[in-house]
Amino acid sequence: MVAIAIVASALAMSAIVGVRYLLVSGVFAAATRARHPGLYDGLSPQIRREIGWSLASALIYGVPAGVLAWGWQQHGWTLIYRDVHAYPLWYLPLSVLLYLFAHDTWFYWTHRWMHTPRVFRIAHAVHHDSRPPTAWAAMAFHPIEAVTGAVIIPLLTLGIPIHIGALGLVLGIMTVMGVTNHMGWEIFPRFMWAGRLGGWVITASHHQRHHDLYRGNYGLYFRFWDRLCGTDKGIGDFSRAHTQARRRRRRGDGAAALAARGSGDF
Repeated sequence: MVAIAIVASALAMSAIVGVRYLLVSGVFAAATRARHPGLYDGLSPQIRREIGWSLASALIYGVPAGVLAWGWQQHGWTLIYRDVHAYPLWYLPLSVLLYLFAHDTWFYWTHRWMHTPRVFRIAHAVHHDSRPPTAWAAMAFHPIEAVTGAVIIPLLTLGIPIHIGALGLVLGIMTVMGVTNHMGWEIFPRFMWAGRLGGWVITASHHQRHHDLYRGNYGLYFRFWDRLCGTDKGIGDFSRAHTQARRRRRRGDGAAALAARGSGDF
């Protein structure tokens, strides 16, 4: 019975992660179609591949989360708490920042490891096969990479107390930033990526440069580790992705015209 309950919890978490991915990526993909029509034209095979890898990753992400969710409810394994007064109220925002910084640290160093030649070839190349990345690419990982991403938040709940609502906020930020960093345009106001704040916070302008260069800009939320370790390559733009989209549209228009002329011959 215990094993069945653990498996059920893991599957439920996988379903939650998968549905969350589909909803958030779908919303921002729709926003992309509205804001930049044609940006994803000709990318349907790539997007199907991104969705397939992402749903496989969701299954992996659900396992450690589901096991610890069961352990928390049944045996109090984690330091997640429900009573908002269990810790001082000032600790609520602090705990969110602690989780984001710890997650960013883990992501930076595992991401750098993913860019070592052998590991890149075996695992991380799956993610960089998205050229250019889209709103559906946020979780398009090889299973090896998915495991490195799946374990960190559950591990943090074992060592850093956090209110369940604050944990939900962390997961929400993780999901939104993961999607928006890959969708091929900048959704946030200029001060967040070009001003003083942009010198420390990562948005799509920073992460797009990583996908353009295949190196540097390894962080997830903050530029702290990139700047400290000399891997910050600055912010980029989306001219390459938008030029590629225009070329795909021209090729598509040309193919359609040829098909129309061909059908007229008969």
